[in-house]
Amino acid sequence: MKKLLVLVALGVAMISCQETATAKKDDFKTGYIDTSVLLEKYEKFTDENEKFKVKTEELGRPIEAKGKQLQAEMASFEKAAQANGQAWAQQKAAQLQQREQVLVQERNQIMAQIETEGGALKDSLVNDVKKYIQAYGKKEGFDYIFTTSDAAPNVIYAKDSYNLTDKLLKQLNEEYKATKEKK
Repeated sequence: MKKLLVLVALGVAMISCQETATAKKDDFKTGYIDTSVLLEKYEKFTDENEKFKVKTEELGRPIEAKGKQLQAEMASFEKAAQANGQAWAQQKAAQLQQREQVLVQERNQIMAQIETEGGALKDSLVNDVKKYIQAYGKKEGFDYIFTTSDAAPNVIYAKDSYNLTDKLLKQLNEEYKATKEKK
């Protein structure tokens, strides 16, 4: 009889442990975000990208103008070379080649500057979104929030019900619009 009571008590204890473990599994909260959609549809990203394109064009205009001027001089040089002789042509060709090298160096410096500034801007925006997602996860009681994208997915498959992208995108855009309107 004592053995039977011990077995029943042990069985009840095992069942209650399983129920507790099951209840904890049900409380587990997870989701994922499609980062490629965020990058494409977050209005702050698109606005900052447009501003950066304008800045890039502005930085490139002087080099473009110098390049056109140099091309025009090279075209007129070919015609003038025949009239002015070989010594003049060699000297002028050396000058034009030197100016072309300087122009290439200036272009490379501007491209490096654009790349550096663009990378810093993107990093800053991505860090802001990460912080927002972390705060959202804490506030909403998530255990994990994963990311997925075409380039480097951390989630290969998940139910659509775990996709937080649209919800977060809506909140991010609303907050961005509100701060944009204040300015």
